[in-house]
Formats: sequence, C-alpha cells, structure tokens
Amino acid sequence: MRGGHIPVMTDPIITLSDSRRLTGPNLLWERPGAVLDVAVPAAQAEIAVTAWQDAARRILTAVGWQDEQCRLRRFQGGASLAISAPIDALFAATEVNEWALAAANEALGGAAAPDLGEAAARLRELIARERKPALLAMSRAARRNGVTLLADTEQVSVGTGAGSITWPIGEIPSPAEVDWARVHDVPTVLVTGSNGKTTTVRLLTAVLAAAGRVAGMCCSDSVNVGGEVLDRGDWSGPGGARRVLRDRRVQVAVLETARGGMLRRGLAVTRADAAIITNAAEDHFGEFGIHDLAGLTEAKFVVTRALPPSGRLALNADDPSLVARAVLATAPIVWFTLDPANPVVRAHIEQGGEAGLVEDGEIVLVRQQRRYPITPLVDVPITLRGIARHNVANALGVAALAACLGLDSATIALGLARFRGTPEENPGRLNLFALGGVTAVADFAHNPHGMNALVALAGTLPARRRLVLLGQAGDRDDIAIRDLARSAWGLRPDRIILKEMDQHLRGRAPGEITRLLEQELLGLGASSEAIGHAGSEYEAVLDALAWARPEDLLVLPVHSERERVLALLDRLEREGWVPGAPLTA
Repeated sequence: MRGGHIPVMTDPIITLSDSRRLTGPNLLWERPGAVLDVAVPAAQAEIAVTAWQDAARRILTAVGWQDEQCRLRRFQGGASLAISAPIDALFAATEVNEWALAAANEALGGAAAPDLGEAAARLRELIARERKPALLAMSRAARRNGVTLLADTEQVSVGTGAGSITWPIGEIPSPAEVDWARVHDVPTVLVTGSNGKTTTVRLLTAVLAAAGRVAGMCCSDSVNVGGEVLDRGDWSGPGGARRVLRDRRVQVAVLETARGGMLRRGLAVTRADAAIITNAAEDHFGEFGIHDLAGLTEAKFVVTRALPPSGRLALNADDPSLVARAVLATAPIVWFTLDPANPVVRAHIEQGGEAGLVEDGEIVLVRQQRRYPITPLVDVPITLRGIARHNVANALGVAALAACLGLDSATIALGLARFRGTPEENPGRLNLFALGGVTAVADFAHNPHGMNALVALAGTLPARRRLVLLGQAGDRDDIAIRDLARSAWGLRPDRIILKEMDQHLRGRAPGEITRLLEQELLGLGASSEAIGHAGSEYEAVLDALAWARPEDLLVLPVHSERERVLALLDRLEREGWVPGAPLTA
C-alpha cells in the first residue's frame, strides 16, 4: 500500500502481497478492474473477507462507482479480492481497492473507521485525472460494430491485424470519424499450457504459411510477422499479443498466452476464434494465489473466456486435469490424444464431436464420425518418426486448430512436413546435433513434466553412455526442484552435470539449488563420482562435450544461455568436431 492517504494498521490481519490492474478477461471474471492478493489466517478468513467486501462497497459508492462489483477467489492461506472498474481508470481502481483493504484491517482491529468523505474526495480526484472519455466512447463504438478494442498506456486500436486502426492514446478520434467499413478482426488463436506452447505456436504458424496466410505470432522467444522477427525476448503476455494484433500485415494471429500474463493482467483480447490447452503440469506454485494443480488448470482455462459458442477449444485428452475441468467449457471441444482407445475421445466421437488422433502411425482428424487422414508421422519431422511423443501431441493439436481455421488436409500435411524443428525454426526445442558420433539434444525442458517427456525421448535413442545437464530457477519450491531431479534420474544417466544459473536465483542463495538437486540424486542412487558441477550453463555444456566419446548421448536442457549454447553446438557440427578435439569458446 502507498501510505500517507491510506490508513495502515501496525499488525494487520489481512496482509497484502500484490496489487495490480486487470485489463482483460482473467481468472476471476471477464471484467477489467483491480485485484489484491492477500494472506489471511484461515480462522479469520470469513470475517476478513466480509470486512473487505463491506469497505469496498462503501468506497465504490462514495466515488460514484456504485454499479461496479466485487469478486473474490479463495486459496490456501489467502484470497484474491477484486473490484471491477472502467477501463479508463484502472490505476485509480488499485488505490480504491487498497483503501478498502486498509479500512477492513482497521475495522478488524477494532479501530475507528477511517474518514470515508476525505478518502472519497481524494480518490475521485485520482479518477478524474485518469479518465479518458474518448477511450470510453471508442470502446462503446467497437462493441456496437462487433470488433476488438485494444488499449494500453500508449496506444488504442480497433479491429485486429489487417483490419486494425491504431492511434496514440492522446489522439483518439470521435467514433463518427472512423471508417468502420474497413475495420474488422482477423482470426485469432490463443495457445496456452504448461509445456509445448512455443512449439505449437511455431508449428501452427508454419501450417498457416503453407496455406499462404500471413501469420503474426508471439511467444516466449519473439514477435514474428510473416517470417520477420520484430523483436526477441519473452513476448508471451498481453504486450506481445497487442503488438501482433496491431500489425496490419497480419491475416491470422497465433498468440502464446502464458500463465503469468493471464494472472497478472488477464487476456489481451475478449474474443478469439480458437484456443488450445496443451497440458497442465505442476509448476510455478505459490504465485498469484495458485498453490496446486487444480488452481493451475483453472488458470489455463482463462483462455476459454474469450471463446464464443462458435469458437473451438482444443484439449489434450491424455491430461487428466484437462479432462476433469472440461465439463465447465462452454465452447465446443476438439479433443486430441495419442491413444485411439481413449474413452473420453471415443465417447466424444460417437456423439459427433471433433477429435485428432493417431491411427496406424498416421494423424487423423474426425468430424461427425467421418475420418480425414492428414499425414503419416514419419512425414512430420518434429516427431522424429513418431518417437518424440510430446511432439506428436503438439502436431495433433496443431492439425486440429488448423482444421478449425478452415485449412484442408493437404495444406495441413504440407505445413507439418515443412517444419523441420531446427535451431533456426524452433530454437531450444528438441534440437538434435550430430557431433562426431556423439548425439546432443538441446531442449527447453524446465519442469518435471517437460523433463519426463525429454527423458522418454532420450530413452529411445541408442547410446553407449548418457549424460544429463540439470539446473533450475530459484522461483520453484524445494519439492519442485527435487521432482526435477527425480525426472532426470529416470534416464539413469552415467554422468550428471549440475549447472549454476546465477541470473535466475530469484531469492535463492548461490549453490542452494544445486545442493538440493545433488541431495535428491544421491538419495535416488547416483554416485557422487557421477555428479559434476559447473559455474554456468555454458561451462556445463563445455564439460559435457569434454566428457563425451563416440556413441554417447548428451541431454542438454538449456535456458539461461540458450543462444550461446546453440551457436556453439551448431558451429561444432558444421566444423566436423569430434570428441577429444579441442573446444574453443
């Protein structure tokens, strides 16, 4: 809280951990507003929430927002407390919500209620300074014309992609000045899940390119339009989506929609044509009130808030969490599965539903009980002739999405075949290198679910000896870090190199993460002689290469220095490096 104008207790019962704006459909509801994540003792949770609701209703009425609403979501040890607000006053809305929390704490502590009149006057002034009547007028006009409005602190746009018009925030015209006949939305796909998001985005973009469509995509690595990289970095949040959707070259938008962005701000769009949830796996617990797999799955399903009844939701039928949550989906579901006998999918098909599955080594789409063969797995490079099962699932999901967008079977097959999964096309996602008889696999696997998939693939590759590189960011709890070690141990590697990731400690002490990993590995049966340590990811890769001999397999999850590592492996492969030869950085 911001002190000064807001009453503050010495020992508040409700403790604030985060206060932020919600700019689009989010975990709590479809409305914009402000939310507080708070901690509160379980024994006092009910009375505390009631006190906040009472204070929030009083201050909302006092500032003239009597039509706005309150919403809460309980979680282990706390709650998310939200108020709705006009889209042109969301910063002020955070102040309104924080005042309500402080007033609730005062009431819970038995103190006199803070002066409502004084607070309301100050907050009304903040609201008045932030208000943008032109933005509200354009928002109403966009709704009347059935098109998307995107707004941030710098720009406002109506329509998307090739049908968009964008203005600086201070230069919004009257709706009467807009040629609405040229404003429209382009098809938009939202891609979320714990693993496989970026590969799915890139693969679907390749299929759209095969169809001759100019696709705009954003992901955790870049923003790209029609094959041109506009910027590099993590653009998997609302900012990346807006950048794609405001590019007038874009005919179809494919937007990686990460958990963090959805929980922090909400969705960038209020409407999409299709969405996919690749899977839901234990990761990032403890952030934004998400403490278990059920909560994480709920967060992934935020994408469904943007789907109209005419949209499509592609879901992985092999993921029990998604199957359990799917009963709440309102848009028609397209299931995909690696198991053609999957009972959920079989029942869905019998009822005339849509699905993607593998039959006799071939990707097949089913609609109204008719089967449409797409392509054999041997012709889909990223599946490695079908042994990379996680990429088979990604290809199934992409085929289903492409069909939802109206692409025919031949075009889908062509796009799947053209995407080679090389470091240039899909950097850090199952990139294989042949190094003088040594096979190196570089991948982004960063949680137990992803590591399990990587280990399953590595177990199918012939090798005399196997090495695994292992490290973790500091924002995972001890259990998740130990789980990662257990997943890696599934390969029974002959050598394990633990890497320090100093730029990703995130509050952990240097060496703390690798000690946890080593303790778990030793407890699982690894010998201390088999475990090595490296001061950085790049140094760990150099150590792995120095250890390697012909017929060895190096499993290299790379994150913090991925580009540098991929450049090294690519150069060594091109130069014909062989094990035992000098390594130059």
